Amino acid sequence: MNAMTPPKGFTPAPDTKLAPLRRDWPKALRALRKLLGDKDDTVQVFEIMRALNGSATRDAYNKLLGTVGGGRMAYERRELSELLMDRAALAQYPAGTLAAHYLAFTTAGQIDAEGLADVSRQVERESGIDLAHPYAWFGRRTRDVHDFWHILTGYDLTGLGEACLVAFSYAQTRAMGWAVIATGAALRGRKNKAHPYARAIWEGYKRGKSAAWLLGEDYEAMLGEQLEPLRARLGLTPPKLFDAIPVAARNEALPKEQLAR
Repeated sequence: MNAMTPPKGFTPAPDTKLAPLRRDWPKALRALRKLLGDKDDTVQVFEIMRALNGSATRDAYNKLLGTVGGGRMAYERRELSELLMDRAALAQYPAGTLAAHYLAFTTAGQIDAEGLADVSRQVERESGIDLAHPYAWFGRRTRDVHDFWHILTGYDLTGLGEACLVAFSYAQTRAMGWAVIATGAALRGRKNKAHPYARAIWEGYKRGKSAAWLLGEDYEAMLGEQLEPLRARLGLTPPKLFDAIPVAARNEALPKEQLAR
């Protein structure tokens, strides 16, 4: 894959200024209510992020430039989604690698990078998600690592798994949209006393704080790493509270308000 190669089917938006960084709390809260009422309304996730993230993407991109290898990745600006859509190439990696786990995870969940990208464009085209701009590139890359983070953290696609990963993502990105979604999920989870749902979500945040900064990692290189040594390298110990909750109960954390992609 060559530097600056756009993903298959990629149509860039007009080369205009990026959207302003001001936060729109009323819009975000309206979207949150819709999201907590419909687990499949992924559009609302992007509405919340667009309304609240402010300078988070810009700040994270600037942080990337100060990491080992970050300047090179920023210069090359490779589109991660193109790599993730090439399932034949991913299938060439050995068993146990991050690439092999990614294929198994997305196959089992019937999900793919292209679908998530398409949903994001429904909301973010006007805000610059497809612009030929460094911050827009980093925003796309942040979006496209979502399923890698599921695998690395051990959080599944249940309602609780998504909520825990949202809290983890806030700790990693400092994007206010994630904080609002995680808080909404935790408050709803507290109403169900069967299991420590809210504490499991809080554990997700703490894991995000203690882990390495995942946005600074070279995911193209990580594809060939074995998963368990990779988790150890990144400081990702197993989620104790989440793992202790039976899989069948993880969608009961937010009965009508589950979070999903």
